[in-house]
Amino acid sequence: MADPGVETRTRSSVITARAAATFEPVGRSVATARAFVRDTLQGWGHTDVVDDAVVLTSELVTNAVIHAGTSADVLCLRTEHSVRVEVADRYPEREVPLQGSGPAVADPDQENGRGLMLCAALATRWGVDYSPTRKHVWFQLDLPERPVGTRSAGPVLPVELLPTTDDRVRVAVVQIDQGGAIGAWNEDAEQLFGYTADQVTGKPLGDLAAWPHTPGTGTGLAEALKLSRWEGSYGIRDTGGRVIPVYGSHLRVRDTSGEPSTVCLLVRDYERAVLQSPPRNHSATADNGTAGAEGRPIDPFEVFIGSPAPDDLDGLLQRTVERARDMLDGDAAFLLLATDDETELEVRATTGLPSARQRFARVPVESGTGRYASARMPAVHEDLDAAPGAVPLLGGTGMRSVVTVPLKVEGRLTGSLGVAAEASARYSNEEALRLQFAADRIALAVESARLGELERLRRGSLSFLVEASDLLAGTLDRDQTLALMAQMTVPTLATWCAVYTIADATSDPYLSYVLHEDEERIDGLKDLLGKVPPPEPVPSPGARVWTAPSQAAHQAAVRTSMRELGLGSSASPGISTTLATASAVGGETVVLPLVARNRVIGMLTLGKPSDDHFRQEILELAEDLSRRAALALDNARLYSERTAISQSLQRSLLPPGLPDIPGVEVDVIYRAAGEGNEVGGDFYDLFPIRDNAYGFAIGDVCGTGPEAAAVTGLARHALRLLAREGLGGPAVLERLNAAILDEGARSRFLTLLYGELRPQPDGSAQLKVVCAGHPLPLRLRQDGTVTPAAEPQPLLGVMDDLELYEETVTLDPGDVLLCVTDGVTERREGSRMLGDDGLAEVLTSCTGLTAGAVSARIMRAVERFAADPPSDDMAILAMRVPEEPPPA
Repeated sequence: MADPGVETRTRSSVITARAAATFEPVGRSVATARAFVRDTLQGWGHTDVVDDAVVLTSELVTNAVIHAGTSADVLCLRTEHSVRVEVADRYPEREVPLQGSGPAVADPDQENGRGLMLCAALATRWGVDYSPTRKHVWFQLDLPERPVGTRSAGPVLPVELLPTTDDRVRVAVVQIDQGGAIGAWNEDAEQLFGYTADQVTGKPLGDLAAWPHTPGTGTGLAEALKLSRWEGSYGIRDTGGRVIPVYGSHLRVRDTSGEPSTVCLLVRDYERAVLQSPPRNHSATADNGTAGAEGRPIDPFEVFIGSPAPDDLDGLLQRTVERARDMLDGDAAFLLLATDDETELEVRATTGLPSARQRFARVPVESGTGRYASARMPAVHEDLDAAPGAVPLLGGTGMRSVVTVPLKVEGRLTGSLGVAAEASARYSNEEALRLQFAADRIALAVESARLGELERLRRGSLSFLVEASDLLAGTLDRDQTLALMAQMTVPTLATWCAVYTIADATSDPYLSYVLHEDEERIDGLKDLLGKVPPPEPVPSPGARVWTAPSQAAHQAAVRTSMRELGLGSSASPGISTTLATASAVGGETVVLPLVARNRVIGMLTLGKPSDDHFRQEILELAEDLSRRAALALDNARLYSERTAISQSLQRSLLPPGLPDIPGVEVDVIYRAAGEGNEVGGDFYDLFPIRDNAYGFAIGDVCGTGPEAAAVTGLARHALRLLAREGLGGPAVLERLNAAILDEGARSRFLTLLYGELRPQPDGSAQLKVVCAGHPLPLRLRQDGTVTPAAEPQPLLGVMDDLELYEETVTLDPGDVLLCVTDGVTERREGSRMLGDDGLAEVLTSCTGLTAGAVSARIMRAVERFAADPPSDDMAILAMRVPEEPPPA
């Protein structure tokens, strides 16, 4: 069911012209779409309906690119009696009206929903077409009827009121090709400017044109030649170099092959009535009386800011304060933007003021000391000396009079613009109204640019935090975590950074890490902070200002200057620092608590150089980072503590040292598998039993890690106790077997080589060994032969009743006994394994080597056997009887 006045698209009209364009879903597309429709309709000569078409297009494109969030396709169609504009988006959804409900009426105070209401009010016909993927909103504007052959007509005037021209009006016709070069030059052009067609054909028009240039404002010649229609004044240099003021009317056309060019009609400037289009009645013109040279009103925003407007927020704000200062002939100007809660104003742009000192400074809006008086209303201060603190930004700048006006969008305070002068009583309410008029025209553009900047900052912040989280999660080392915290903040968030850590609730904060973007200032900064009392560890979230470093730096800088001038003692007590260090910490310093697991574990301190301030967005980002960094730092602390405990316990499972055995060389190599493990399932021991008798053992508990290490500790300590009770090898191992089985579910089987060694008077050594399921010990003789030195027997931790026996082995001078765990023999490279034979082959090449050299060669052979690091624990015990007996 169609609403009254709403028609579907008719296809009976003959389309005589068409223009189309697509606009991306960004805020600036609305203005670009307005310009597209305006230029198109003006090019077609339908200036009477341009204003209504532009208003409707603006609303419909806003709905598409802002509210629907899709690109907008704009199509302009011309028929004999009307123009039609279609706006299509990619948002096909629509509300289904409830049965019996009346027609929905849009709220004129809302930003969205006004497009169709305006169509109903302004358009001759309009409608909405839906498809599964698109939505078309179109409107049609009928062209006004005119006398036949007439586009516009003026009233009959007396002869004396008609414009004056020469006896013959000459209209120069100049055609400019796509590259800006002259392609055609008629006879009147030769008469006006003195050049023949041959002299100027192919030359750029810019070589002849004296185009008016005002920095930052106006449209350039190249841009004007590309517009569909343009009118205005400029100058043409004649053959004598004299500039002839002309009035021009440009029309963009294309030939039959599709190549565009511009036809320029030029007359003397005082004869402009020949070409000048009659002015159109437009509300904007009536408001401010400003119209462009081409006859259409100029956007008040462009009048104040200039064209093209800066794309970035900082550029827009800087140009705003400069234009405001020039408009009121002031000595300085400033612009502040409101925070999201509108309780504070933040300095974003200044001119004529020490901007470095004021940038991003904040002042309250309504209450408190240093408040910004009357921020929500225009205000004129004739003499700031009589009202100190009324405008805190101007304190100590020498400014006496100031006018400030608010920037508001939809009644909401978004900022404040001010102009100041060094003289008093410079401004009145008239200047305030002028400045408020300008502020009203830039407020929306400033707010749009600010929101765009916030969105870019938000995306950058998310990316920064994701990268920071990845880096912090990639390490459990405390020192590396501290370094990462500082390196992520400098220089991205701050000029310098210091991290304080707190060991426990009773400890004072400790300065753990300092970083400055200038490495040469790190030592001076560390020295300064080391002599300043640390900040209080307050657990409340958020950044708080810490003034101690800047105050100490200022005092130190004063003392340094006095000493240089000879006014102070060269050995003056207190903080000794350079002026450079004082400047480095002279700005704003903030402290963020590092809270993890409901405890303050430190503080992250960020600083700026002299008189600089932090942006609120940066402080919020730093707060997010501090939460992540606190958890990473606490995890690193816990990991370090547990690693230290683990290593201490593991070291207690290893022998305290190897005893010196007269007449026998001994060497041990031990490698535990797994990162951070010092003890695993393999173990060794060598200890004195009684005079001239020593026990030795090398074993392998099933598995690796802490569980295996627990059985390792049981076995090593039990061996020592049982051996020193005077029990023989079989009895020692049988009792150890019973102790392992008593562990129940925690028990693990154990392979063990145990023996007793007794050096002999003749230089040999006698060994009694029991090999309980362990790799057999190998004996290397002086002639290079390698033989097993024991027989295999059952391993421990499996059966209750064991029948073990010991074997006696004698090592002659020069002989070596090599004992290893299966981590050595089972070393693998693919399907290959070192094995007993491979070990024996390596040992054969060790004839004549000391015990240390033998063990080192075995380990080197094992490591070279495969490229991958060992995955099993390894222990090597080598004992050698020297060839020459030691002196008595």
